[in-house]
Amino acid sequence: MADVAFKPIRRLLIANRGEIARRIIRTAHEMGIGTVAIYADSDAGAPFVQDADMAIALNGRTSAETYLDAGKVLDACKRSGADAVHPGYGFLSENTGFALAVTKEGIKWVGPSPESIAMMGDKLAAKRLMQEADVPTLPAQEIRAGEDVEAAAQAIGYPVLVKASAGGGGRGMRVVERPQDLAAAIEGARREAGAAFGDDTLFLERWLSTSRHVEIQILGDEHGNLVHLFERECSIQRRHQKIIEEAPSPAVTPALREQMGAAALAAANRLGYASAGTVEFLLDGQDFWFLEVNTRLQVEHPITEAITGLDLVREQLRIAQGEPLGYTQNDLTITGHAIEARVYAEDPANDFLPSPGIVTVFEPAPGARFDSGVESGSEVSIEFDPMIAKVIVHAPTRSEAAARLARVLETSSIQGLTHNRDFLVATLRSDAFINGETTTDFIERVNPARRKSLDETDLVDVMIAVVAFGQAVNARGANVLQSIPRGWRNSHMPAERVVFVVNGEDRELRYQQNRKGVLVVSTGERTLNVQVYRADDLDIDLAVDGRRFKARIRQVDARWLVHGPAGDIEFVEKPRFPLPGSAEFRGGLKAPMPGKVLATMAKVGDQVSKGDVLLILEAMKMEHRITAPVDGTVTEVHVVVGDQVANDQMLVVLKAQEEE
Repeated sequence: MADVAFKPIRRLLIANRGEIARRIIRTAHEMGIGTVAIYADSDAGAPFVQDADMAIALNGRTSAETYLDAGKVLDACKRSGADAVHPGYGFLSENTGFALAVTKEGIKWVGPSPESIAMMGDKLAAKRLMQEADVPTLPAQEIRAGEDVEAAAQAIGYPVLVKASAGGGGRGMRVVERPQDLAAAIEGARREAGAAFGDDTLFLERWLSTSRHVEIQILGDEHGNLVHLFERECSIQRRHQKIIEEAPSPAVTPALREQMGAAALAAANRLGYASAGTVEFLLDGQDFWFLEVNTRLQVEHPITEAITGLDLVREQLRIAQGEPLGYTQNDLTITGHAIEARVYAEDPANDFLPSPGIVTVFEPAPGARFDSGVESGSEVSIEFDPMIAKVIVHAPTRSEAAARLARVLETSSIQGLTHNRDFLVATLRSDAFINGETTTDFIERVNPARRKSLDETDLVDVMIAVVAFGQAVNARGANVLQSIPRGWRNSHMPAERVVFVVNGEDRELRYQQNRKGVLVVSTGERTLNVQVYRADDLDIDLAVDGRRFKARIRQVDARWLVHGPAGDIEFVEKPRFPLPGSAEFRGGLKAPMPGKVLATMAKVGDQVSKGDVLLILEAMKMEHRITAPVDGTVTEVHVVVGDQVANDQMLVVLKAQEEE
């Protein structure tokens, strides 16, 4: 390969958003490179926009109107004077046309060549390449117009995976167990892939229900040097999207690591690959099959950085500037063990459906690396990925990394919206995870707790902390009779009463301050003495029957957000009198999250059976089917295609069969 001249990058435009944009900006600034952010309307106040040296509005709301609009992004490059573009992951990162357009303008593309993207970013082309390199592949076939798709699926063998040829992140993927479900799966996957990647090409692939998802990180420069940075295991997934990753894999032996690394390098070497990339495999015992190639930086790259000591964004930028790697395969070693958990705004107890909203509190605990696109007060929008943060721990051993990551997660304060943090903690502490039994069916097989089970003592403690906090705040705010001791009365007064709603259950406390300034609280079963040592605008230090602890407390309308020894606990203070119009509606199906109505299958008067799809919502680039919970008749339809709906908005009203 010819010598490549060094050409420094002066100003880098990040064609992405959220945590990966912040991650790239951080390394670029450390290298002395200026940065430019681009942003959609809903991201105008996002932290990544503030982190960059310059930011350009894309004047749009959806992905298609902003981060997937190659023309707008290229125009931003020209307007900003950027001499390089880093695409991050997702959006246009594996779009050959965009990469070509960038390079034709004389702007440096921080990634592999457009030719490599075309060959490896297309999952079907990548499969053919691996077959030429004698790497085992699973049976697959592209879904073309006019072909007998049902016959192709039968030939491959059920279950089959309907999969988008472009992009990743679990979008445009459906597992099909039965022939009668194939057509609907193809239709939904095609819609989702087109919306997420701008390319709705699909193929069928044999689906292995139990295996491990293991990927090899590769790096190549423009001087012909190529190395792999060992493996990552990413088997714990929901909706085909990873939520916990680790490096190295507990299932990969040194001999297997050498085989998989050699297979990944063989494909990359044939392409003359330059930049960071990932070759993904399915692993069953000591047998592995090629899955796909990602010609970009992966979401889970921090765990590889942790075990190798390399900054992969820095390596990408060095390679783009024409620098050689400066090291060989023999120079690379694995040190310790790293695990990453992805905290998403989603509800594990409700089939992991997205739950966008405001992150009222975001206070990471020490002891881990947090890659996040949010801060306290940030919004997780319905338009984009629901990730809140990636949390990464590196330790000498796997067991220590898992234990520390679980503790960091549960002692961090992330409040204001529903998320999967407690599910991640339960997963990390499960016997199956600790024993390394991390196959792709982990969630279905192990079934970790979807939400935290509150200990009764912890729950009573935080409710008492809220009562004591409120008393302290009221005392500070009093501007009359301040010389009178707290709790002093010239007559006998009944105890005050408060009712909190915790997980749908009413919990009543009665409290009264005695003449000694001690708060006496009754839970109905017990009477507890409470001593407050200190209280300020957010924090309280108190003892409940001699058990002293601290808590951080915030009130948002009727909601109390408490962070104490048991982690985050949220509950609602019930009003003293019922609010008008608060009667619960029966028979209606409400939106489980904010989203856009993609399709409606039901109309007034239709007879439907339990499980029938009534309409399809799109939120955070994923489709969600609203199905009939019982047999019955549709009596009302409140939405049409294209409507934007809010969380809990009424969609369809059914009259159950037994009511008719």
